[in-house]
Amino acid sequence: MRSDDGRPRAATAVRLGGTPVDAPWRGAAPARAAPARQGSLREHNLQVVLARVVDADPPPSRADIAAATGLTRSAVSALVDRLITAGLVAELAPVPPQRAGRPAVPLVPARRAFAALGAEVNVDYVGVLALDLAGDVLARRQVWGDFRGSDPVTVLARLAAVVEELLAELVAEPAPGGPPRIAGMGLALPGLVDRVTGPLRLAPNLGWRDVDVVAILGTHAPLTGIAIGLANEANLAARAEARTAGADRSFLYVSGEVGIGAAIVLDGEVFFGQHGWSGELGHTVVDPAGPRCSCGSTGCLEQYAGKDALLRSAGLDVALPIEALRAAAHAGDPGAVAALATGGRALGIAIANFVNLVDVEQIVLGGIYAPLVDHLAPLVTEELGTRVLAAPWKQAGVRAARSRQDAAMTGAALTVLSTILTDPAAWVPFDAPPPELG
Repeated sequence: MRSDDGRPRAATAVRLGGTPVDAPWRGAAPARAAPARQGSLREHNLQVVLARVVDADPPPSRADIAAATGLTRSAVSALVDRLITAGLVAELAPVPPQRAGRPAVPLVPARRAFAALGAEVNVDYVGVLALDLAGDVLARRQVWGDFRGSDPVTVLARLAAVVEELLAELVAEPAPGGPPRIAGMGLALPGLVDRVTGPLRLAPNLGWRDVDVVAILGTHAPLTGIAIGLANEANLAARAEARTAGADRSFLYVSGEVGIGAAIVLDGEVFFGQHGWSGELGHTVVDPAGPRCSCGSTGCLEQYAGKDALLRSAGLDVALPIEALRAAAHAGDPGAVAALATGGRALGIAIANFVNLVDVEQIVLGGIYAPLVDHLAPLVTEELGTRVLAAPWKQAGVRAARSRQDAAMTGAALTVLSTILTDPAAWVPFDAPPPELG
């Protein structure tokens, strides 16, 4: 991401400093060069300095970091030099001082030196993107298909092929420092992901149960040596939303696709639950006597407000994009209008139950719901006003997600990048001398 003068911006790009690594990525940092290393204070200070560079706006100088952290200027300078050597931090052109003294050299996250892969398997597509520390998307690939009731080995092989294409693009694009180092890959999945052991426990719409996704992907050459972590797609999309400039600090994120996921964000942090299974809003019951759901239950929200349910109710082919439903509703098509009315009210009932339980005052509609927000928000708001006990004193707001395109993949990549910020010493060659400057 760039500022108006074309320079990379630190603050509006990644904003990792306030986001702890809460998803259980497996070994997303490289192995240490030595079995053990002294200097835990130095490693801590390295983390503090990198966080200041990533989160500051405008880009800070060495003196700014020293003033903000209480570290000496010489200590900050030495740590910054190490971060520059590792390709984590870059310098911009010096800024003339306002008073007498040396020009300040702004520091920003380095572009293209590192790349985090954010991937997603969903019911109708697989995709992957590469994000660097400056917040730039370096490459992106997406393949559409119908993966309902699919074989996980086949689908994951397809994802591995997409990753291979993306990695080839990164290598082929000329860059002064060569291709970026791959920090790891986060994978968003539409179902229950065990945050302790890592397997995908259940993805009803994919038809997957107890699948060791990491082990399967590890059999493919493009992913050999790349650390892989898993999380629910709604949780990762909420992470992307939480980092968006101006986003609310606490909210309920609702991700609409064929299935419906949700994530609770409290003070900027995603709440994953004890096992990472929180937020299965699509499988809350709207009507016990309703239609059978892919999960085996009846009357789940997904059967009224999921993508397939909305398109089918409107008399449209479920293979069509959600824009087809939006266009039909804008044109006043009775079937489309009725489908959105039914789906919106069911969505509002489910969200109202959620709000009564978790007490949030902002609802963010993401995925397919974002482009439909003009139709859905009034219905959801009406149900919240009727069904939420605290509504007379505080009405929850409803808005469209700000982070729309590739939200889950972006959140997955951000989580991988967070591992660098949490432990930058794993990527810094402390056994090498700092560069000769000036």
